[in-house]
Amino acid sequence: MLLALRIENFTLIDRLELSFGKGLNVLTGETGAGKSIILDAIDIVLGGKVSSHMIRGGSQNSTIEATFAVSPSLMSWLQSQEIEPLEDNSIVLSRDLSLSNHNLRSRSRLNGILVNRQLLAGLRDILVEITAQGQTVQLMDATIQRELLDLYGGDIVSGQRLHVSDAYEKVRGAAKVLEDRRQSEQNRLQRLDLIQYQLKELESVNLSEADELEQLEGERERLSHVVDLQQSGYQVYQLLYQNDAGGSAVADLLGEAEHILTNMTNYDKEIESILGMVREALNQVVEVGHQINAYGDSLEADPDRLTEVEERIMSLKRVCRKYGATLGDVIAHYEKLKEELAQLNGEGQSIEDLEKAFNMAEIQYNQQAEKLTQLRQNAAHKLEKQLVQELKPLAMEKVIFVCQITKVAPSNTGIDQVIFYFSPNPGEKIQPLSSTASGGEMSRFLLALKSCFSQSQQQSGTLIFDEIDAGVSGKVAQAIAEKLHQLSHQYQVLCVTHQPLVAAMADKHFRVQKQMVEEKLTVGESLSEIRTVVRVNALDNLVTRSEELAQLTGGHSAQEALSFAESLLAQAADKKK
Repeated sequence: MLLALRIENFTLIDRLELSFGKGLNVLTGETGAGKSIILDAIDIVLGGKVSSHMIRGGSQNSTIEATFAVSPSLMSWLQSQEIEPLEDNSIVLSRDLSLSNHNLRSRSRLNGILVNRQLLAGLRDILVEITAQGQTVQLMDATIQRELLDLYGGDIVSGQRLHVSDAYEKVRGAAKVLEDRRQSEQNRLQRLDLIQYQLKELESVNLSEADELEQLEGERERLSHVVDLQQSGYQVYQLLYQNDAGGSAVADLLGEAEHILTNMTNYDKEIESILGMVREALNQVVEVGHQINAYGDSLEADPDRLTEVEERIMSLKRVCRKYGATLGDVIAHYEKLKEELAQLNGEGQSIEDLEKAFNMAEIQYNQQAEKLTQLRQNAAHKLEKQLVQELKPLAMEKVIFVCQITKVAPSNTGIDQVIFYFSPNPGEKIQPLSSTASGGEMSRFLLALKSCFSQSQQQSGTLIFDEIDAGVSGKVAQAIAEKLHQLSHQYQVLCVTHQPLVAAMADKHFRVQKQMVEEKLTVGESLSEIRTVVRVNALDNLVTRSEELAQLTGGHSAQEALSFAESLLAQAADKKK
């Protein structure tokens, strides 16, 4: 329930504080007095769209603050958001607008904490629902009628709509994959041919190790220089171990050195460490001599092997030029080709498999959509009966209402088109609501529909009606007044009205009017200008209320108008008992 509203520097409002109560709260005043500005402020504090012209002329900042009582549903929402109510079991929503260099900034707070638009949207659904007579235009649209029926159907319908939406997205996804697959079939086949050709070529090379090319090039160098290697090896053997040219080999020289050092140790034992190093060097030279001799003996010219190595090197270099800078890159490319081939030929990639998947998705969608259709039909039958009952007290005793459901092309909302058919008077053929109802009938229809929703499901704590009684009078206005009063037993109702019959039923009545005031242009100076501001007064006694109702009735405070206004208040008091 909306407890209080504080507005500063908003359009024509300089400063305004209002306290609302339970039941039916009514705002009255002449056309253009600023009644809708107050509803606009409520809309904006709950996250509505803003523009720079909403800030009062001459100001750079505007503030709107609304205080709401915490209901059980609101408390549940607050707990889900881990937000604590204030000590008096209320919450305070505020929105600050600021204008700087033609740039508009907006900040919203809940109990002083900054909140985003998404959070406000969830909170708005719990706190307030605003209904304006302009909604009757939207009500003509078949899409809106379907949305209203689904909303009336409650959680079971909204839950099924989610299933339908998910199934529809799966159908679209399967259809896209299938279509893409069909369109790319030629490219796929061409790619398959290319991959198979490349794999065949690479497999013919028998790729093994990434360093095979380096090993083969080393073997080629050795085979190409066998004679040189043999000659050089023999030269090393002679120098180290056995010199046939008559000179001394290294082994012979080290042997002589060993003999001399051995004799020296007879006189000085410190020479033994040097002797040990010479003996070790001698042993190593002898071993190297044996090995280089064996190496030379093992070398053998093999022209056939050399030819084989050179051909292998040419094959490997050829694939490197085509598929990679190194043999390692070629092997990696080969593995990737095998993976891509497996994907193109893998399970689920054939058109037949994709067609099966698409058909199955369609079947599942149709099942979910048919279930949604049945739920809508059940809700439609219930709405037809309830809406007729709600319209009867609104001077439409013979009304006929039919919620017709017909099949349309599948979408994420199902396969149904919903059209409201309506006959307000006996003997008239039922026709679509968009071509039948007058403005006054549409107002009553909208009010009755709102009443149906209030009874079928949990609604917002505060219902706001902006001139929903426009275009009606007399008996119809009285019926609307009584219907609003009935709604106010279950909800707090705020209503902007020009109808004295509606205003008379109010539990709390506010008069909205424009006034001319003198404002100083600069603080501390005498210069001033005349400004228009909106003022709101709570009419809390019979005298002020009678005067306001007399203004609504006759446009003046003549005795006859006052007497009529007093009688309206008396009748309203009787109806409330």
